[in-house]
Amino acid sequence: MNIDQIKALAESDMQAVNQLIQQQVDSDVALINQLGFYIVNSGGKRLRPLLTVLAARALQINSQQHHTLAAIIEFIHTATLLHDDVVDESTMRRGRETANALFGNQASVLVGDFLYTRSFQMMVSLQNMRVMEILSDSTNRIAQGEVQQLMNCNDPDTSEDSYFDVIYGKTARLFEAATQLAAVITQQSTAIEQAMQAYGKHLGTAFQLADDILDYESDSEAMGKNAGDDLAEGKPTLPLLYAMWHANDDDKALIRAAIEEANGLPHFDRIFSVMQETGALDYTRQKAFEQADMAISALNAVPDSDYKQALIALAHIAVDRNN
Repeated sequence: MNIDQIKALAESDMQAVNQLIQQQVDSDVALINQLGFYIVNSGGKRLRPLLTVLAARALQINSQQHHTLAAIIEFIHTATLLHDDVVDESTMRRGRETANALFGNQASVLVGDFLYTRSFQMMVSLQNMRVMEILSDSTNRIAQGEVQQLMNCNDPDTSEDSYFDVIYGKTARLFEAATQLAAVITQQSTAIEQAMQAYGKHLGTAFQLADDILDYESDSEAMGKNAGDDLAEGKPTLPLLYAMWHANDDDKALIRAAIEEANGLPHFDRIFSVMQETGALDYTRQKAFEQADMAISALNAVPDSDYKQALIALAHIAVDRNN
């Protein structure tokens, strides 16, 4: 099953989710409408809400609650993007100028806050304490992951374990919530809920590993952001760390300085060559495939259906993509 077939399978659900997103971003404050409309219509994959509706359908949802959950997940994700782009001083995302580049940092942060708080208003509307517990924990864990990433930035002594802690917090935790919540609202057994939680966690980890590879392998047009952004910001992602750990002394010093001083972009070609020579990209890709396989294995507990097959296919697509 390819991505177009998956989107077709979920089309009616995603139309309802998108309509709900448009309704909920509405505000009496003109700037919120303007910036909110820009960011939610910026051509993103909508992968996280797609996961929610596919998981809910795989678990035979018989209400419309999954639409609200999917919109909440997307609002939380979008709020993190708005804040991240300010922190990272990014100018390009999803192939377009970032909101902070167009509207300024202050507006981006404040509208990000609006989306966060709107998501919590929507959580309350579901009147399900378990849903609120999972989502409030998830948003807190995301914030911790972002702070940990900030602490790791410019630190060449970041360990692989610390790297994985960061990507769990900043990426995988919301994937995990997106699929776990489908089990919660369909009142599944503990075993099924844990299976869906594991699926989302491993899928999100695989997705972020692939993203970190793409920062070096993909061009800006295909990726939708500036190639080499992680290197320019001194972010010690796994491909860069592995290359440093296995490079000769001169290249090790080059990469170490690139991380510490966030000045690696002029040396991009050499650092990319070191990644190829040391097998850093292949190592990271293998880790991504391992995570995707674990995500697929977790679905063994779920009855077979077209929606389950779509979830399986997404695990493959997450690590085999160019953007």
